[in-house]
Amino acid sequence: MSYSDRPDVAYRPALPGDFEAIEALDNSFTTDAVLEVTATEEGFRVLAVPVDPPLRKVYPDEEEELGEDEKARAFVAYDAGGLCGAVTFAHSAWNSRLLISDVRVAPHRRGQGVGSALMDLALGEGRELGARTAWLEVTSVNAPAVRAYRGMGFALCGLDTTLYTGTASEGEIALFMSRPL
Repeated sequence: MSYSDRPDVAYRPALPGDFEAIEALDNSFTTDAVLEVTATEEGFRVLAVPVDPPLRKVYPDEEEELGEDEKARAFVAYDAGGLCGAVTFAHSAWNSRLLISDVRVAPHRRGQGVGSALMDLALGEGRELGARTAWLEVTSVNAPAVRAYRGMGFALCGLDTTLYTGTASEGEIALFMSRPL
């Protein structure tokens, strides 16, 4: 099975030594639109709103390391320059859900199918583990990721207006997305 339109990218399960390189992978992004979220007692509405100048988001260092959870797994993508992508996930047995905790693609590989290929690998692993759904969280300012996840079959399923309170992402809204497996 081909995981990418780019034959110069190799995919494999992550090894313990990969997690430091995954953490170092640039996961910042620039967007010309953010998602404005309006929550009511009956539900919520999400609308893409242009921003000028474009917004650049650089995530702060993680307080906990990727892969710290003994159940965490990952797939990685390598090209001639080294690590160019990774997806980190875990299986939640109690509700048969695959928790996608992190997707990172190096800037020079974005838009080339690397993220989709990594997600396909994680979703396949979820199916093998007996997961019935996949779930992830994304910030409302990451409109490019929301578009990408929608293209991968995910749909908005909820939000949390307080998840980022007191953090470097204060003012952003956590959007939750899921898809059946």
